[in-house]
Amino acid sequence: MSADRMRPINGKSAAKRILWGPPQNHISWAYMKELRENHPCTVYEEDPYIEVYQFRDNLYGLFHQNCDGMGDVWMWLTVGPEKCLLVDNGYGLGDLKALVDRITGGKEIIPVVTHDHFDHAFGSCRFGRVFCHEKLVPQIQAQNEHMWDYLFDDNGNNIWLQFDRKDLPEFKPFDIIGVPDGYTWDLGGGYEIELINSNGHGGPGAAMYLDKHSKILFSGDNICSDVSGCGTVSYPLEQCSLWAYRECVKRLIARIDEIDWLFPEHFIVNLESCLLYDILEALDTVLADPKNNYDYMENRQSGNGGPPRVTYYKYIKGFSTMSYGITDGPEPPVMISATRHLKK
Repeated sequence: MSADRMRPINGKSAAKRILWGPPQNHISWAYMKELRENHPCTVYEEDPYIEVYQFRDNLYGLFHQNCDGMGDVWMWLTVGPEKCLLVDNGYGLGDLKALVDRITGGKEIIPVVTHDHFDHAFGSCRFGRVFCHEKLVPQIQAQNEHMWDYLFDDNGNNIWLQFDRKDLPEFKPFDIIGVPDGYTWDLGGGYEIELINSNGHGGPGAAMYLDKHSKILFSGDNICSDVSGCGTVSYPLEQCSLWAYRECVKRLIARIDEIDWLFPEHFIVNLESCLLYDILEALDTVLADPKNNYDYMENRQSGNGGPPRVTYYKYIKGFSTMSYGITDGPEPPVMISATRHLKK
């Protein structure tokens, strides 16, 4: 299925798709089409760009279309007895803070991010502060008033998604609070959510968040029903991001009694935690011989406009695929550039 054959999804969001980048796989596309067209959701006047789906009594999936051509995104709002915690904040399109206040009745908001990528962290300035893993702080600090420019062509027209540019935030400096692995927030009455440093997709500062009360793991982009881009392989293996992500998955499996459900940031959600065993099996197979233990490969254009690079893919049993690259050495984190104007 090519990008121009992905039929429109008639959701309730005020934003309308203009152009797609890479196509999603058939299963993810079918899931999102069924969910958005046939299952109840609410769009509030505070933010007409977000479709709100209630998955538990106190858990809301805030769905927004990706402002560039990549996969659409979930944000996760958990409402505790006294406070609420919001995992990721998208591009900041629309008044997300007012929407959260509407849903929670004005409870204190703890905004956290899984990683620094555009579709997950560009709305941080809406809240005046954001929490993240301590190694992610430099990437979030690189945000600036030009970071949304790449969404528009040289004439100021939207490239991928139609929305009113005035509904993006006016960038203002905000507090970035880095916390260590295992840091826990109490939403009141002992309702705890823990940060778990995951590595892999998003680099050394990437994080997952474990709702200990509901046994839900908000897993970021390391788990995805389309393609899980979990990092690169470099040598020695013990220094590569794919190895570091495998160590995280092993730690999660050691705590499997605390985790019943996985809620990723893209596509299919509410997955059973037994999927972690199949992810670990795929990681172990790849890392045993990264140059040979893949299922297929392709040449892909790099995101920074550089030469094409080889991407390797490994099937995760019963789920989707993970992708990885092989490099001569560990890659530095990708900093947000004020001059980034990609035309996908």
